[in-house]
Amino acid sequence: MDGSNSKRNIIAIVIISALGYFVDIYDLILFSVVRIGSLKSLGVPEADLMPDGVLLLNMQMAGMLIGGIIWGIMGDKKGRISVLFGSIFLYSLANIANGFAHTVQLYALFRFIAGVGLAGELGAGITLVSEVMPKETRGYGTMLVATIGIFGAVVAALVADFFEWRTAFFVGGGMGILLLIMRIGVFESGMYSSIKTVEIAKGSFHKLFTDKKLFSKYIYSILIGVPIWFIVGVLITFSPELAKAFGIKSAVNPGTAVMFCYIGLAAGDFLSGFLSQIFKTRKKIVMLFISMEAVFIFVYLFLNRFDSTFLYAMCVVLGISGGYWAVFVTNASEQFGINIRATVTTTVPNFVRGAVVPATLIFQFLTPITGIVYSALTVGLTVCVIAFFSVTRLEETFGKDLNYIEKH
Repeated sequence: MDGSNSKRNIIAIVIISALGYFVDIYDLILFSVVRIGSLKSLGVPEADLMPDGVLLLNMQMAGMLIGGIIWGIMGDKKGRISVLFGSIFLYSLANIANGFAHTVQLYALFRFIAGVGLAGELGAGITLVSEVMPKETRGYGTMLVATIGIFGAVVAALVADFFEWRTAFFVGGGMGILLLIMRIGVFESGMYSSIKTVEIAKGSFHKLFTDKKLFSKYIYSILIGVPIWFIVGVLITFSPELAKAFGIKSAVNPGTAVMFCYIGLAAGDFLSGFLSQIFKTRKKIVMLFISMEAVFIFVYLFLNRFDSTFLYAMCVVLGISGGYWAVFVTNASEQFGINIRATVTTTVPNFVRGAVVPATLIFQFLTPITGIVYSALTVGLTVCVIAFFSVTRLEETFGKDLNYIEKH
């Protein structure tokens, strides 16, 4: 057995990949929680809190979209390990610098750089785990990566409660540096090492758009995950506004709603990953969870008429139904050959996150016409139907041998 596939190295890869995703989610949620407080401390007027907050969020998302492409291509051209080191190093520096920002412009710049850095974490980690683990059990590895990683949201919410926003960013940067040190000595994927010196096209991002077969697989792989981020980006983010429409009198804290949703997502990721291994199928489990999403979106919007406690409980349930992120990313990784796998696995989740932007815009456009509840229902059920159809168009990949290259 080579070093890349030794039991010790496999365990190390799963752990560092899980912690990388943990830091990824920590940063995403931390910004959402400290956004208003940090902008106020920079002297931003009340009237500018929303537009400046949107600017910072867009900068971070732009960084993740661009970073996803950069790190994905690099993962196929230079190796999975190089991405795990480079991405966390860039993120750590950006977050530490973020703690020293004293203007909105600098804040936006560091959010962009942090976004670029974070974009490589999940994709490179899942690619590496998928390639070093036995094909019959790799779902357990990716299940642990997603389940452990999502608890970064809970830690972010707690850190933001106990520490000033600058300190919270320093904590994120410090965790990144510790993770960087932990990664020293981890071996590269044996599959990737076998093609590293072979003269074949690696990381050809443009091929995903010029080759019809690859393009269809790629688009379907992205569309499967959109309902997950619709739940987070619309139903949970706008939970205070939805609560008013529901007639709930008690105050709803969006940070608390996010935390409960991510607790549900962690439970769902564990459950979906476990079920996919037990029943030996990715497709059927994803279809099951998308169906659950559609049902619980309806329940959340039309039966959520009690108090904030019930709403938070519904956030957990919604999170569970959307907890197929691990299976979704694993499925994307398993659909493509070694020479383009990292590019796909790194860009797909970041494009799904980016899909929140058009989904939110459509939601905002429909709200004055249909009302906030029916607007959310229309967009939510639409993305679920599209996702369900997309699953049916992809091959079953459970137990698939991943040691092949794309020759298109």
